[in-house]
This record gives sequence, C-alpha cells and structure tokens, in this order.
Amino acid sequence: MIRVLIADDHEEVRTGLRLLLQSQHGIEVVGEATDGVNAVELARRLGPDVVLMDIRMPGLDGIEATSLLAGEQVADPVAVVVITTFDLDEYVHRALRAGAKGFLLKDAGPQLIGEAVRAAASGDALISPRITMRLLHEFATSDRPVRQPVSPLTDREEDVLALLAAGLTNVEIGDRLFLSLGTVKTHIGGILTKLDLRNRVEAAMWAYESGRARTDRPQPPGSGPHP
Repeated sequence: MIRVLIADDHEEVRTGLRLLLQSQHGIEVVGEATDGVNAVELARRLGPDVVLMDIRMPGLDGIEATSLLAGEQVADPVAVVVITTFDLDEYVHRALRAGAKGFLLKDAGPQLIGEAVRAAASGDALISPRITMRLLHEFATSDRPVRQPVSPLTDREEDVLALLAAGLTNVEIGDRLFLSLGTVKTHIGGILTKLDLRNRVEAAMWAYESGRARTDRPQPPGSGPHP
C-alpha cells in the first residue's frame, strides 16, 4: 500500500481527495493536515510514502513545507506532489526547486492524480502535461548557463531524456522505445549520475535548459503525440 498524507486547508478539498485516492487500488490515506506546519509535523510523525500538498495554506505555505520535507538539505526526504488550483509558472518553479516530485492542478482528474502518487512513491515524478509544455518552451528559449554532464549522454539516454522531459512515465517511455521497464530505469539512473542530479524532475528541467526538450525534436520510430 502507498501511504498518503493530504495537506490542504479546505476540508471539502481534503474530503474529495481522500475519497478519490481511497477508491484506487493500493493507495491508503493515513492522515490529513490543515496547514503547512501541520503537514510537516504529521509527515515526520506518520512517515507517509507521499504527501499531496496544496500551495496556499495559512502560516507555512505548501512550498515552504515542501522544502522542509524534500529540500536538498533534508537527509531523508519525503516524496511530495504539489497539487493546486493556481496554474502559475512562479508556483511551478518554486515547487520543483523546493524538491517536489510532481506538480498537478486540482482539475487533473482521478487517473492523473493516482498516477502522480504512484510515480512519486516509486521515485519517479509526474508534472501536469499542459504545464510541462509551457515549461519546455520557457527553458528551451532560456540563455542561462547550463551545467555539462561529467561524460556525454549516449544516444539512447538522449532519447529517454527527451521523452522524460515531455512528461512520459517510465512505462510510456519503454513502450515508445521498445525497452523494458528495468532498462528505462537503468538509462534514467545513468542520466542522473552523469548530470549529478537527484531525480527525474531535475533531469527534465536540465533538458529544457540545455535545449534537448523541444517540440520540434524528432521522436523515436513508432511514437506519436502524447495525450
């Protein structure tokens, strides 16, 4: 079972998310937090696999709470998926830099929210597809300095990275490239090692910054538009 803590200051939202998650196989809601301080306290006490975190909450907001639970300074980070009503680039950037393993809008729907929770629990990440495409455009046209890998990425790693940055899950990447799930994970591990990054969200951001994730990038044979 994937143990989930929900953090949102609105009771009706928490109730809706709890019912949505508990209707899905393999997911259990172990607690509900009413603000950021409460979220940090409960996460440290209950040890959930994933925290589903709202942004706008009284006292300590969701991004600050995410940093305390999943930031670079945290020795044993918790997987946090930020879920919000507000589709603002500032929130997306701050949440990802705070250590979030996913960013979704509350209208994402049961399937996408469930996929994001499962991805975070397994060490992967999922960002709402429409947000991914906007980030792609912004980072692909940025002129900020880009770190270089300690050794060049292989052609296959480049293919995996491009699909990862487009928002595909490991299973979808495997289907597109005709690779097993284990092989996809091995390639992603190699990418993270060469770039000295912690997770696939950081890898996706690097792909945007380095210009590797572009809408005009040729896709592998057999691939098509990602819904």
